[in-house]
Amino acid sequence: MHGVYSVDEVRAGEQALMARRPEGALMQRAANGLAVQCSQLLCAQSRGGVYGARVVLLVGAGNNGGDALYAGARLAARGALVTAVLIDAERAHAGGLAALRRNGGRVAGPSSVRGADLVIDGILGIGGHGGLREPAAELARVARESLTVAVDLPSGVDADTGAVTGEAVHADVTVTFGVLKPGVVAGRGAELAGEVRLVDIGLRDVLGPAATHVLEAGDVRDQLHVPRAADDKYTRGVVGVVAGSAQYGGAGVLATGSALCGGSGMVRYAGGSPDQIRARYPEVIVHPDATPSELRVQAWVVGPGMGTDDAAAGLLADVLSTDVPVIVDADAITLLAERPELVRDRQATTVLTPHDREFERIAGEIGDDRLGAARRAARELRATVLLKGNTTVVAAPDGSSYVNPTGTPWLATAGSGDVLSGLLGALLASGLDAPLAAASAAYLHGVAGQRAAVAGPPTAPDVLAELRPAIHALLSG
Repeated sequence: MHGVYSVDEVRAGEQALMARRPEGALMQRAANGLAVQCSQLLCAQSRGGVYGARVVLLVGAGNNGGDALYAGARLAARGALVTAVLIDAERAHAGGLAALRRNGGRVAGPSSVRGADLVIDGILGIGGHGGLREPAAELARVARESLTVAVDLPSGVDADTGAVTGEAVHADVTVTFGVLKPGVVAGRGAELAGEVRLVDIGLRDVLGPAATHVLEAGDVRDQLHVPRAADDKYTRGVVGVVAGSAQYGGAGVLATGSALCGGSGMVRYAGGSPDQIRARYPEVIVHPDATPSELRVQAWVVGPGMGTDDAAAGLLADVLSTDVPVIVDADAITLLAERPELVRDRQATTVLTPHDREFERIAGEIGDDRLGAARRAARELRATVLLKGNTTVVAAPDGSSYVNPTGTPWLATAGSGDVLSGLLGALLASGLDAPLAAASAAYLHGVAGQRAAVAGPPTAPDVLAELRPAIHALLSG
């Protein structure tokens, strides 16, 4: 599990670390890690390694420019043909520039960027705000033709939010130092960062606990309930599903199927189109005439395809009157916009799983800071909020949060969210804490989406079909 830290936290940590180390040691450590990563990338290319490779540094006035120059000096010492393009020659890092020249590097104009084997983006650091201005903006556009490595985060990306409000560097790889920043894992910044490689410079030794985390495979594996000899279908967790309708019967099928595949011991179905559930899943207990609150379950999933009429509103209110965890999804979120107190006044756990438009119905505009918006909604609604997107974020009422690293745009397909809600129901029914269950469900859902996309554009049933293999692969890893 990786912690994610704000700019202020990172700067405070850097100051504490620099007080313990000789002057310049922190930059040298970062530059060395950057050079190692760039060397690996060059060696992976078919052209044959570092020696003779054309490397161009885009050098701004801050410490990122210094990191790029010192890394370039190391690459030049190994035989790379390194050229620095200085955005502001008078403010370039003097020590880094001298080191580059000592090792055979040179300074040249913007035209040197074209045809480079590798471009290192050291234009702006974590203190940069807003899009790139000329001439840096044009350099960023030209750099897209080459393999591009960003120093700490892509220039033009807001480090605290991942927002991009103008031109920015599109990196293939981002080498970030010490700890992850929100800008490389959330929002548009996660897309522009490409593959994120974390280089240890000692920051974790001086920073406190993070409020935001990114789960790794091992973290999710540890959350999955593997049946023990003494387990039965009840101890594995019973999920209740209120979903589907005459018009959207498939939503109930998808949510129920993922609850089964997610490891629950039993599923009770109290939604619409029950005949479809009976035909597809004979193991599910169907309660066509029951009041949901009368049924014994460990978690409820309510909303996918259930409609928004008065009958659906009554079902939602009944489910939310229970004292077990409830996942509120899809149509139930639309209904909730009219009666947010149904969630706000609950004592039991509630997880809301909106996409952007549903979020705006219950919590207002998202803006450029998706993580901040999810935190605000979680605090105001007193619920865990899973804000779906290419980089799904999860926020709890206490301010803790997660950013999912496995998302894929291929999951933007009808019914995909129904699969996620059923899976989340299974994890909650197993007894997991809501924020961690939501983050783990998003992780597994993303892996299933990636697997489903291998054969071409996936449908929601394709994602559902890959859920069990994804869980198996995780448990076997």
